[in-house]
Amino acid sequence: MSESLTKEEIKAYRVQGFSCAGCAKTFENNVKKLQGVEDAEVNFGASKVYVQGHITIEELEKAGAFENLKVRDENEPKAEHIPFWKHKENIKVYIALILLVASWFLGNQLGEEHPLPTIGYAASILIGGYTLFIKGLRNLSRLQFDMNTLMTIAVIGAAIIGEWMEGATVVILFAISEALERYSMDKARQSIESLMDIAPKEALIRRGNKETSIHVDNIQVGDIMIVKSGQKLAMDGLVVKGTSTLNQAAITGESVPVTKTVDDEVFSGTLNEEGLLEVRVTKRVEDTTLSKIIHLVEEAQAERAPSQAFVDKFAKYYTPAIVILAMLIAVIPPLFVGDWSTWIYQGLAVLVVGCPCALVVSTPVAVVTAIGNAAKNGVLIKGGIYLEETGNLKAIAFDKTGTLTKGIPAVTDIVTVNGNENELLTITAAIEKGSQHPLASAIIRKAEEKGLNFNDVSMKEFQSITGKGVKAKINNELYYVGSPSLFEELHNQIKTNLKEKMTHLQTTGKTVMVLGTETEILAFIAVADELRESSKAVISKLNHLGVETVMLTGDNQRTAKAIGQQVGVSDVEADLLPEDKLTFIKQLRGKHQHVAMVGDGVNDAPALAASTVGVAMGGAGTDTALETADIALMSDDLNKLPYTIQLSQKAMAIIKQNITFSLAIKAVALLLVVPGWLTLWIAIFSDMGATLLVTLNSLRLLRIKK
Repeated sequence: MSESLTKEEIKAYRVQGFSCAGCAKTFENNVKKLQGVEDAEVNFGASKVYVQGHITIEELEKAGAFENLKVRDENEPKAEHIPFWKHKENIKVYIALILLVASWFLGNQLGEEHPLPTIGYAASILIGGYTLFIKGLRNLSRLQFDMNTLMTIAVIGAAIIGEWMEGATVVILFAISEALERYSMDKARQSIESLMDIAPKEALIRRGNKETSIHVDNIQVGDIMIVKSGQKLAMDGLVVKGTSTLNQAAITGESVPVTKTVDDEVFSGTLNEEGLLEVRVTKRVEDTTLSKIIHLVEEAQAERAPSQAFVDKFAKYYTPAIVILAMLIAVIPPLFVGDWSTWIYQGLAVLVVGCPCALVVSTPVAVVTAIGNAAKNGVLIKGGIYLEETGNLKAIAFDKTGTLTKGIPAVTDIVTVNGNENELLTITAAIEKGSQHPLASAIIRKAEEKGLNFNDVSMKEFQSITGKGVKAKINNELYYVGSPSLFEELHNQIKTNLKEKMTHLQTTGKTVMVLGTETEILAFIAVADELRESSKAVISKLNHLGVETVMLTGDNQRTAKAIGQQVGVSDVEADLLPEDKLTFIKQLRGKHQHVAMVGDGVNDAPALAASTVGVAMGGAGTDTALETADIALMSDDLNKLPYTIQLSQKAMAIIKQNITFSLAIKAVALLLVVPGWLTLWIAIFSDMGATLLVTLNSLRLLRIKK
C-alpha cells in the first residue's frame, strides 16, 4: 500500500481462489469501485488484499464473485483444508468432461449429422466455460485483450464454423490448466501459510497468583508466560526463571537446540524441549519476530522481480499482436486461395496457442517458491529484485567484527617477563576495570575465569592516556597498561627479544597489550577476536562459486592481513572508518556492478545501503537488521550465505528456462500454421503443457535445502 496510509487506516484480508495475476488485478479494480473504499491493493503472491475504508467481507466476496473468491479476516484461522479435486470450481469441469465424452460416444453411434451430439458439445461448452465467457466478453467490450478474451473468441469461433467438439475440448483443457495454476500457486504459498500455524494461539499466563490460559491477542507486555516442556512459545520475551533448551528452527532455520536461561531472549514459535520456563512478555503478538517474518515475506512476494516486469510489459504488447496475427491468418490467405473455413480455423488455433498463461506465470511462481523456501530456512529475502540481484553477485564485502569473527575479544596469550602470571593478571584486570576500551572486557573475563579477586585490589590515581592506554597506582606503585608504542615512549625502546615476541603475536592477527612500570615491562597479553567456526568454509564455498570476497575492517593492516589470510578472502581493506567502507563499496560497484555487503545492520548501515544487496547477520530479535537489510540471515550462521546465493542462482536459471520455454513452444506451434498443421488440439495442449511444465519447474525450488 502507499506509504502515506497509516497502519490503522488499512485492513488486511486473506483471499482464497486466485488463479492468475490478471484475476488479482481485476479483483483489485472491483474492490476500488466499492462504496466506502478509498483505496485497495492486492498482493497476489501472499494472496492478500489491503483495503482503506469501511467494507464487509460479503461485499469483498461479491467483488470476487467472477472468480468465486473466498475472503477472510487476516487473523482468522484457515478454513478446513478441502482436497484439490473437491474444489467447487472443479465440479463444473467434471460435468463438462462427462458431457464431452458422452457426446463423442453418441456421435460415433448416431453419426456426425445427428443434432444430439452437437447439443451435448454446446452444453459442455456452456457449463465448462460459463465464467470464462463472462470475463472474456466483458473484456472484449472494453477492448482488453487477455487470455480470457482470446479463449472466448476462439471457442465461439470454433462453434460458428461447426467445430463443436474441439471448442468443448478447448474449454475443458483451459479450465484444467487454470486449476493447475491455482494448485501450483497454493503449493508455493504453503511455506508461508505453514509459518502462520507455528505459534500457538493461547498461552498460560500468571497474573498475580492466578494462572489462566489466555488468547494471544489479549496478552499484554509485562505478563509472565509459563512454558512447560514440549510446548511452543506463543510470544517473544525474556526468561525470568528456569533453564531449558529451545529449538529455534522456525525462526533461525537452525535445528540444533539452543540453551536459554535467565535474561536470555526467546521467540514465539520456538519449541521448549526440556525444562519449565517463566518468560516476561516483551512484545505484543503483532510485533513478535515471527509476525515480522511473516509480514516481511508476504510483502516481499508483492515486490516484482525485474524479469516479471519484463514479462508484464512484453505481455501487454504480445497479446494484442496475437489477436492481429490471428485475424490476418483468418482473412488474408482465403482472399487468394479461398477455403475460408480452414483458415478461420487456423486463426482460431493461433488465438489459443497465443494465450500467455505460461509466460505470465513463469516468474511469480518461481519467486514466491524461492522466497518461501528461504524463509523456512531462516533467510528473509525482501523481494524478487533482491532474489535476482543475489543470483547475479560478483563480489561480497564482509565486515570483520561480528561477521567473520564472533565480535567478542578473548585473551589468547599471557607472556610474563617478571613476576607471577596470576598476580600480574590481577593487577591488569583491576586497572582495566576502570577503562572503557573494548579489549578491557577480554582481560576482565579472563581474570574472572581464573577466579582472581581483582575487585578487592585498591587502586588510586586512575588516568586514561588517550589512544595509548591507562595508568593507575596500586600499593604505591605506578603501573601502565597500554599498547607497545606507549612503552616505546616510556622506555625509549623495547628490548629486541620482547619486541620480536610482540611482533610475532601481531602478525598472527592478535592485539598486544603491555603491563609495566616506568622502568620495566612486567608482562604482555595478546587479545584476539576469535573467528567464527564457519568463516573459512563459507569463504571457500563463495570463492568456489566465482564470487570475489573482500574483508573490510577498522583494524590495523597487520592484524587485518593475518585474519584475512586465515579465512581466505581475496582482498583485505584495513584502517577503514565507516565513511571509508561506503567509498570502497561504491568503488567495488563500479568494478563489478553486482555487489553485496554483509554486516550487522547497525554500524554498517551506510555500506549496506550503498551495496546492490545488503545482508544483515542475526536478524532474529534485531529490528534494525530486519528493517534496513535487503536480506536478513535470522541466525548468526554464515553458512546461510552460500545457500542463499545458490537458491537465487537456481531461481534465476529456472525463471530464464521458464520464459525461454514458454516463448519457444509458442513459436514452434505458430510455425505449424505455415503447412496448415496447427489444430485447436495442438494449440491448447501446447499452452496447457507449457503452463504445467513451467509451474512444475518452479516448484523444484522447494527441494533446495541448506
